[in-house]
Amino acid sequence: MRLDGPESRNVEDRRGRRIGGRGVAVGGGLGGVVLLLIAMFLGVDPGLLLEGGPAPQQPGVQRQQGPEDEAGRRFVAQVLGETEQVWQAEFARLGRRYEEPTLVLFSGATQSGCGFAQAQMGPFYCPMDRKVYIDLEFMADLQRRLRAGGDFAAAYIIAHEVGHHVQNLFGVLQQVEQVRRGRSGAASNALQVRVELQADCLAGVWARRAHETRNILERGDIEEGLNAAAAVGDDRIQRAGQGYVVPESFTHGSSAQRVQWFRRGLETGRLEACDTFSAGAP
Repeated sequence: MRLDGPESRNVEDRRGRRIGGRGVAVGGGLGGVVLLLIAMFLGVDPGLLLEGGPAPQQPGVQRQQGPEDEAGRRFVAQVLGETEQVWQAEFARLGRRYEEPTLVLFSGATQSGCGFAQAQMGPFYCPMDRKVYIDLEFMADLQRRLRAGGDFAAAYIIAHEVGHHVQNLFGVLQQVEQVRRGRSGAASNALQVRVELQADCLAGVWARRAHETRNILERGDIEEGLNAAAAVGDDRIQRAGQGYVVPESFTHGSSAQRVQWFRRGLETGRLEACDTFSAGAP
């Protein structure tokens, strides 16, 4: 990727402090959505996130940061800055003002507006405090295990989480949660799949717009992004983890669906093309 633009000022670096404890407390009226967003890249059963109940914050352990930490911070700040420029322009086109999210870098565990968070949950967006949470060390390890490496693959992950923020600003997350309250099981999961696929499409829109205006993509970047989208499909994760696939339990979409919607955003560059809630869309 070519990242020559300004860095975002909305990065909160908490990596110098590790917080002990087990479990996660998820609060607020968007509890169901929050749990599923937190489970993003591991296909974690949300029920497992609550085992043991919320944990108290323990005294922190300081960790000295090195050059690689600064490089990671700078990359994240530049990608976040690119998303800000794209969504500021898109919201302005619609006569609205884009409210920028904060991206929190942490090590191991941290406290979020959605409760106690651990790196093993994967990158996630918390609608309650409008922040994206990422442990860069864990994300890099996750990319290696899923064979979804590359700088643009990492940028896709960040852009997907920012996509959830865009959904939050448009009221999508709130509307879906209201509908999901009257449903359970497969029907509720199917709605959540549409939320995740829309975030994939929004990540594609971002990449297309950023490339058109600032030429950020290099040879191989699109393939990295599509590979990352496929790697986090529910079918691939379930097959690798348990040896079989249960489609009615999907909460993020199949590999084919995730590639399809990320590609749609990339090819169209249009927010309107990301309506995953139309009848039969996925």
